[in-house]
Amino acid sequence: MNINFSKYPDGLVPSVVQDAVTKKVLMVGFMNQAAIDKTVSTQKVTFFSRSRQELWTKGETSGNFLALESLAVDCDQDTLLILAHPVGPVCHTGADTCFKEENKGRAAFLDYLARIIKERKSASAESSYTRTLFDKGINKIAQKVGEEAVELVIEAKDDNKNLFLGEAADLLFHFLVLLEQKEIGLDEVVKVLEKRHKK
Repeated sequence: MNINFSKYPDGLVPSVVQDAVTKKVLMVGFMNQAAIDKTVSTQKVTFFSRSRQELWTKGETSGNFLALESLAVDCDQDTLLILAHPVGPVCHTGADTCFKEENKGRAAFLDYLARIIKERKSASAESSYTRTLFDKGINKIAQKVGEEAVELVIEAKDDNKNLFLGEAADLLFHFLVLLEQKEIGLDEVVKVLEKRHKK
C-alpha cells in the first residue's frame, strides 16, 4: 500500500477498525509504518500510542485482541480501514465498541460465506464438499436445496431447537451454493425483498 504518512505532522494516519462480520465500527486508532508492519506480521491489530509514544497491540493487557482480516487504504491514501475479528469487548470500558454500540447481528456472515463459496468454485485444485457440489452440476445442487428444505420442515414440527438450527444452516449453505452456481449474488435476492417491503 502507498500510504501518505506525511499528510499529518506526527506521521500517524487515522485507522478505522470495523468488525469483519457485522461491519460495526469498533474503534479508531493511529498507525505508523511500524504499527502496520507488526499488525501484518502478528495478525493482531497494533497501533501507535500518541500518549505513550510507543507501539501497542490492542488486547495485550486485557486479552481482547483484534484478529486481522484485511487492511486497506482510502482513495486519498491518508486513512486506513481495518477489518478485524474482535476477541471479547473492544472498549476499555467493557463495551462491545468504543461508540457504546452492541456488536450484534451475524447475518453479514452470509456475505463472507458467499465469498468463500465463490472461491471454492473457482479453485481448480480445491478438494472440498463445496467443490464436489459444483462438479456435480446444477441438478445435484438444486436437489440438495430441496432435500435440506424438506428436512427443515420435518424438524420444524418437533421441539429440538438444535436439530432445527442445524437444518436451517444446511439449507442456507446449499441455497448460497445454488446462487453461486446460477451466478446470482445474495444482494440481488435482498433487493427483491426490499422492493416487496416498499410496496
